[in-house]
Amino acid sequence: MRLRTLAEVVDHLGASGATGIIDGTEIRVRRPAVGRKDRDKFISGKSKQNAVKTMVVTDEDGRVLFCSPTKPGSCADITQARQLGLVGLLADGPAVEILADAGYQGLGAQTGGRVVTPPHRKFKKNA
Repeated sequence: MRLRTLAEVVDHLGASGATGIIDGTEIRVRRPAVGRKDRDKFISGKSKQNAVKTMVVTDEDGRVLFCSPTKPGSCADITQARQLGLVGLLADGPAVEILADAGYQGLGAQTGGRVVTPPHRKFKKNA
């Protein structure tokens, strides 16, 4: 079976009842040429290197279901998920549970709890 779009992945996870895992990954690239207008967009704030970022969705067994097109490294994980339409697909689609890391905090509230992220760390005043 070949899943080509994010909508097909969400439908597949909903039909099979499987849990999905989502994460963003950075791939180092050469720095764009000097005259290029978007040269600074490729600098990642996380790794402080020139990179492109992609979002990967797997099932609970680790099989890759979807790999998004690349974006410049300065794009945040949650922004890329929103741009790909993941929020709309999960809010209006089948009941799916997707596990995500802290880079996706906030999607749970937007999707009705379908994206599960670790709790936000609270800072104590008198540590």
